[in-house]
Amino acid sequence: MTLILDGVSVRQRGETWLDDIRLELPNGMTTLVGPMTAGKTTLMRVAAGLSPPDSGRVLVAGKDVTGISVRKRSVAFVYQQFINYPSLTVHENIASPLRLDPGFHRDGIDRRVREVAELMGIADLLGRRPAELSGGQQQRTAIARALARPVDLLLLDEPLANLDFKLREQLRADLKAMFARSESVVLYATADPNEALTFAAPTVVLGEGRVRHVGDVAEMYAHPPTLAVAATLSDPPLNLLPGVVRDGRIECLGTSLPAPRAHASGTGVMLAVRPHQVSIARDAPGALEFPAEIRLAEVTGSATFLHLLLEGRRHLVAHLPGTQLFTPGESTVAYVDPAHLFVFDQTGERLLATGAAEVDLRG
Repeated sequence: MTLILDGVSVRQRGETWLDDIRLELPNGMTTLVGPMTAGKTTLMRVAAGLSPPDSGRVLVAGKDVTGISVRKRSVAFVYQQFINYPSLTVHENIASPLRLDPGFHRDGIDRRVREVAELMGIADLLGRRPAELSGGQQQRTAIARALARPVDLLLLDEPLANLDFKLREQLRADLKAMFARSESVVLYATADPNEALTFAAPTVVLGEGRVRHVGDVAEMYAHPPTLAVAATLSDPPLNLLPGVVRDGRIECLGTSLPAPRAHASGTGVMLAVRPHQVSIARDAPGALEFPAEIRLAEVTGSATFLHLLLEGRRHLVAHLPGTQLFTPGESTVAYVDPAHLFVFDQTGERLLATGAAEVDLRG
């Protein structure tokens, strides 16, 4: 089973929502990750047949289904906002798509309903109606209904976003195991890069209606090909610091490091570092030093986010472990190991993720 989006574009009110999307997705799970307004929901609606593309084709198992109604397709869709039939019990909600499938008999329907209800942790709620459920229970019912009947294409649009942390973590593990052996094409959309990394499935990075990159999510995280991909897969957000190449080195806010490859003096670059790679204690030889003023310390219990003001009023955030107390207005020094820096050119392409194997950090 495969899903092919062949040159799919969507335009609404003079704006391009999807721009020449070309993807070939095999059976099993693929993660679609991107920020809000990236076009994830629009792409999934086109794949499901709920919205027609302005150009391009949608093919499922080699068949062009672009003009075929969603009612005539083998597809299930789960939205972030749960949708259930208010007059039906949980059991009947889950059973509703099975009753339309001639391959399921009465005993088989009841057995299948109880199987997916057990998986979703709602087996004891089968006799209730949606109005008697919490929001999380209603979302689990909606997911169970989508999972009940085998389909060619299963689309999940941030389905766990409204669930509590513990249940979300549990369901990620259950769904990952289930989808790994699925013969359906499963497309799972999320705005949370940590969720994409947890699933460890083939991943499509989407941004501004365009495919930014397709590949192994762990590899993209470790070696992002572009600034857009690095930013999409970083939570908390990347720290970005401007630099200029001069005489084979990159000068950045009073410090410098060897420039990756040969670049003419005066070339602008952008340095990126993740907050957890910023320290206020020198813990690596050759670490870059950035004198800073402490502006704010956000304590979350398990971590402290330290907001710093650098030279030129540039901001830097350090993600520090545990509860740490600081006084706003105090001076400090932020340290960054060059091995943890990414360097991007003015177009956003990665020049080199600096590391000992790639560049002489001693300069």
